[in-house]
Amino acid sequence: MSTPPLDLDVGWGHVEQVLVKLKNIIEGCDDTPMSADDFMMTYASVYNMCTQKPPHDYSQQLYDRYKQEIRKYLLQAVFQTMKFKIRDAIIALINQDRDGNQVDKSLLKNVLDVYVECEIGERQRDFYEKDFEVYLLAETRIYYSRKASSWTGQDYSHVEDICHNYWSKAEECLKKEKEIISQVLLSRSERKLIEIVQHELFTVYSKQLLEMELSYSLALVKDNKMEDLSRMYRNHKMTQFLEPVANMFKEHIIAEGTALVSQGEDAASNKASNEISARQQVLVVQIIELHHKYLAYVTDCFSNHFLFHKALNESFRTFFNWGPSGLSSGEMLAIYCDNILKAGGNGKLTDEAVEKALEKVVQLVAYVGDRDIFAEFYRRKLFRRLLVDRSVDEDHEKWILTKFKQQYGGYFTSKMETMVKDLELTRDIKTEFEQYLSSNKIANPGIDLTVAVLTSGFWPSTKTADLNLPSEMVKSMEVFTDFFQMRRKNQKLTWIYSLGNCTLNGNFEPKPIELIMSTYQAAILLLFNGSDRFGYEDIKAQSNMAENDLMRVLHSLSCAKYKILKKYPSSKTILATDEFEFNAMFTDRMRRIKISLPPAEERRKTIEDVDRDRRCAIDASIVRIMKMRKVLSHQHLVAECIEQLSRLFKPEVRAIKKQIEGLIFREYLERDKDNPTLMRYLA
Repeated sequence: MSTPPLDLDVGWGHVEQVLVKLKNIIEGCDDTPMSADDFMMTYASVYNMCTQKPPHDYSQQLYDRYKQEIRKYLLQAVFQTMKFKIRDAIIALINQDRDGNQVDKSLLKNVLDVYVECEIGERQRDFYEKDFEVYLLAETRIYYSRKASSWTGQDYSHVEDICHNYWSKAEECLKKEKEIISQVLLSRSERKLIEIVQHELFTVYSKQLLEMELSYSLALVKDNKMEDLSRMYRNHKMTQFLEPVANMFKEHIIAEGTALVSQGEDAASNKASNEISARQQVLVVQIIELHHKYLAYVTDCFSNHFLFHKALNESFRTFFNWGPSGLSSGEMLAIYCDNILKAGGNGKLTDEAVEKALEKVVQLVAYVGDRDIFAEFYRRKLFRRLLVDRSVDEDHEKWILTKFKQQYGGYFTSKMETMVKDLELTRDIKTEFEQYLSSNKIANPGIDLTVAVLTSGFWPSTKTADLNLPSEMVKSMEVFTDFFQMRRKNQKLTWIYSLGNCTLNGNFEPKPIELIMSTYQAAILLLFNGSDRFGYEDIKAQSNMAENDLMRVLHSLSCAKYKILKKYPSSKTILATDEFEFNAMFTDRMRRIKISLPPAEERRKTIEDVDRDRRCAIDASIVRIMKMRKVLSHQHLVAECIEQLSRLFKPEVRAIKKQIEGLIFREYLERDKDNPTLMRYLA
């Protein structure tokens, strides 16, 4: 006869009776030991419920009920009586670890896990937070408050020692706290705990230390202690007190930069003009090094924080926009670029060195207030490199133009890019012209001719003159003009003699010498093939050269290093009464010499060109704004014009008002009849 299966609730009732008896014995409420019958009945019930065939196998349900009962007892009876001791013990061990004592963190972690193991259902987060975390945060606040108070109360001989000691210890504590969180505590405690540490160590005492820190941080900057400066920043960035330090940083850079510029001004005032140029370049190098130094501070010490980028920007804009001897920063940078690119083109600098130097220049141009001045001087220097000095590395030229374009836009580099492209076009035209001459022997003038074809409007303005050239030169030019018109019928050539160069064979009695000179010089010198002696007025009449150019040319041929012509009377000044004679006895140890023609004064003309371009830019900006707005107040028109043009230069309000009046006169604009402060656009 089979026994019916034991029901779960009936069997669990037997187990529950024994558990109640066991609890009473443990708690001392019942001195009667458990009987053998009770034990056997419980054993049999558990055995039967676990070995019955499905669906009466209750082993899992039995285990779950037993586990729940044990957990309930531990939580309500055992843990409730011990939780305060456990909590205090954990916090005490954490404080010992903070003090640097050896603590078994794995044991600490296991003890803390009791809170997690005893969590029940929805009370999970409340149990950990209310019974442990709240007390830990309170103790942490007290602990670090005492620490900070003791550090600030220590006696040091220097302010720097107080700050260095305080921030070193504070940073070490923060690092230690993060280790405790990762190794012992639950991750959800991290934010709350770190906020308390930061508040007690950094916020509470930052105001007290701020004045000392300003002098401390200044000392760090002066002494190049970048590691200590980085530590100060890491601590300061949490306290919202970075602005005073950034202001100190800016003032220090301004002071150092202004001192450099003042030294350059003093040196320039006591030196000759040729030495001033060298001093200017030294000053540019010093400013580049200064910028490189403090940019490293911003990136490495201050983690590219915007306040320090702003401080660096404002400081360089303050002192960098004026230079020695009245030179602008834009002009000095253009000259420096020219020297670097020439050195690269001549092979004196490696490609890496050239690009590294130019990269720093691109960064400095951002601080130039009048970038159009830099662009114009740079364009004129580029013009000389491409056509006059012939010292150009196209890769370097294209590289820096690409950098300028990325940084300041296509308008900044459009003319210069066309100049470089014209040089490439010139090589193609030269090849085509050589092929043309080889297939047309009759057209060959017998003179080697290379023509640079420049796009008008993109190169710096140069004067053109109706110079009377020797017949040999005229014939060569006519041949090239015929060739060019056959291939580009819609384009017109305008010859610019002032940019040309010639190589002449000088048949001197001691020995023949090749003479490399400008077209102007060659045109004058070739006159002496027809006669050995000319007066000044005769030369002027036959050459049709402007008087100031003629004086420069005759001075270079008769009064400079190479005296190809003899001047009567002998003096360093060219007069209209002078006579000139070919020096047949001229000689030199070299068989090939270059006779330089002193350049005309270009700086004044460059500034004049910039002023003219600015007037045109202001006009274009005003018309562009008014065409879109139709009606606008005079004040808003001026403000928008300044905003539009500020990428290249900051126009003066007076200049804008003058151009507005000019546009009114030319009937582009008119004043409103009822309200004179309103401007109207005339379509």
